[in-house]
Amino acid sequence: MGPRAGALVSPGLALLVSLTAHCSPPNTKGASQGGLDASRANLWASANTSLLQGFWCQPASQLSRDQLAALIRRMALQQVPLRAWQLSCLANLAAQQGLQRDFELHPPDLLLFYDLTQVREANCRAFIHRAAQGDTELLANLPDQRAALQHRALACLGGPRPRLSASDLLLLGVLVCDMDASSIMAADPCVLQNLLRCPRLTATQQFALNKLLASGRTKLGPPGSWNLEGLQALGPLATYISPGLWMQVQEAVGLDFFGSMVAMCREGQLSQRDARRFVTCFLEAKAKLVSSRFKRDTGRTCIRGDITAATLQDNLFLVRYDCSQLESCLGNHVLRANLDPLLQHPLPAECQQVVKTKLARVYPGGIPEEQLRLIPSLVYLYSCGEIGRWHITSRDTVVALLAPDGALENQTEAILQKFLDHNGTVTGALLVAIGGSRLCWMSSQQIQAIQPSEFRLAGTLDISSCPQSQKNVLYAKAREAFSSARTVAAYYRLMRPYLGGAPVEELRHLAQANVSMDIDTFTNLNPRVLQSLSVGNVTTLLGQNVGDLQKARSHPTISSWLRSLNQSALGELGLDTDPTGPTGPAHSTTGTPSTTPWMPQLAPTSDQPGSDAPSSGSPPAHLGYLLLAIALPSGLLWLLYWGTLEPSWDHSWGICTIASEGSAAPAPHAGKLGLLSGAGRLLRPRYRHQAQGTWPRPMSWGLQGRSLPTPSSQDLEPD
Repeated sequence: MGPRAGALVSPGLALLVSLTAHCSPPNTKGASQGGLDASRANLWASANTSLLQGFWCQPASQLSRDQLAALIRRMALQQVPLRAWQLSCLANLAAQQGLQRDFELHPPDLLLFYDLTQVREANCRAFIHRAAQGDTELLANLPDQRAALQHRALACLGGPRPRLSASDLLLLGVLVCDMDASSIMAADPCVLQNLLRCPRLTATQQFALNKLLASGRTKLGPPGSWNLEGLQALGPLATYISPGLWMQVQEAVGLDFFGSMVAMCREGQLSQRDARRFVTCFLEAKAKLVSSRFKRDTGRTCIRGDITAATLQDNLFLVRYDCSQLESCLGNHVLRANLDPLLQHPLPAECQQVVKTKLARVYPGGIPEEQLRLIPSLVYLYSCGEIGRWHITSRDTVVALLAPDGALENQTEAILQKFLDHNGTVTGALLVAIGGSRLCWMSSQQIQAIQPSEFRLAGTLDISSCPQSQKNVLYAKAREAFSSARTVAAYYRLMRPYLGGAPVEELRHLAQANVSMDIDTFTNLNPRVLQSLSVGNVTTLLGQNVGDLQKARSHPTISSWLRSLNQSALGELGLDTDPTGPTGPAHSTTGTPSTTPWMPQLAPTSDQPGSDAPSSGSPPAHLGYLLLAIALPSGLLWLLYWGTLEPSWDHSWGICTIASEGSAAPAPHAGKLGLLSGAGRLLRPRYRHQAQGTWPRPMSWGLQGRSLPTPSSQDLEPD
């Protein structure tokens, strides 16, 4: 199947072969002209999540209405996680086939991308209620669609209101995550259940949360009456509680909760990033209480007693040993022997610096490689010069140090260079293990040194967070690796994540090939290159997805291009309406009010490597080749297993609303990584937000080169 193919689960091959005729164009020999019969319907019903995750729009556009309907229903039943680029074009296929009215049988994430003007008044509340069960972060590149969804929801409620009731909040679901601070504070206290579903809170939302908790209107009551069960019921929201509120909580209750949070972190049930945010705020409150009673000791004398291996097993270790005591009481021998259990604690930034300093004293010639694998949470503290004294000979060490939340920016280049200096090689397996975002910070020389065969093994990696200069370099490398694809369809499938660095000639060629580019990929094109495309080029390039320009017209890339067009060109695109209003073509038919009690307040997403915000990049690839003696028609490719799609839950840093001015900012931390041998599959703890369940829950919280290939009857690149 070529370099990108992953392993198929057992029923996959039978399903693919059986669906060959039905996924091929109607004029293909052997294709059925009668639609999906009962036996083929059973095959759709037996398709598992792994296969359905590999959904690809181009061949799916050849399916009959009944086949497409069966596919979408199966995705809903199996709760198949799809990326934004898959959902946007699937929504357009469903609209073309008149399937949108069956929204109650469709995945909630898919509803987020539907044409809201087609939602009937009678179905408004039911539609919004189901859509509000989806993940609005998938709309990161469609700001106008996200705003229109909010206004549509408000229209379903009957218009503006000063205070959202419990029933209003039940309808709005995750859409509450775009509410502003004043609306959160004025809403019914059960708004906490809605906020539990937010992947992150903005600074103003955190402030509103703390004001609401301080008011005593929630089920927890005033802070002085909080208990352990109530705090645990807050789930991830507890990590945003300010030091001022922690000072009001009974000491015994606070300590019990602190211990439970650290235990969750050490067991991998809570991310180090979230745990560190909580610990930093909690310890700040404790320090203020101590300083109000007596003068805090600022000397270097060990008062608490020497730190031992047993001491580090105590979940209240960070309460009993502040950063000054950590420096005074932690001996070199204990540090060497217990570095792992020490760093399992969510150390505040100041304490992390203490550990780094001690490691420099213990290992003046550089940290040994076996210890390097234990310090991904500290890597961000090291300069390139300091990294230059390390000895990195193992691929496993590189994977550990370059964990998703570990090294930042140029540390990636330095770490990889040390590995390469010791005759290391950047293989496809290594690229998959460290993730596509790490490519953003590799030097051009390091990227050029990757063999095309290894790049093909790595497959389609997500580089959407890369700066434009790196996208250009990576495009050239991907072009070198994938230009041997036999058809434009196969070439586009492999190159799609790298097209952000494509020149205008490439995009014009793709437009002529009728690839129907999804809007998520389009928004990640080079803005300067986009300026060179005519309206006709863009219309042809997007094909059936051209209507999605309305959903993303405020996106910086698209907005810049639209400003270069005259009114006639805008009218040709159907974008000649006022883009500043809440309606336009995407507005509801119910007459959304011009004023609202709350406005969309989109949580910012990180532009740094490792960010989990939805993007146009492809999911990470599974490793290995699948050798087949037969060539399967093009319509089957989208069913291949193309990697794990489940996004990890990655919060941006919260703030302590009463934090001291000089307090250190929390630092990123890398979770532990491991490799599942045989399958070549990267495993790491994921903190994916869910709408229901009891918190805590393990691993989750319940709350220019060659011309393009010539099309042929086959849609597979050669091995």
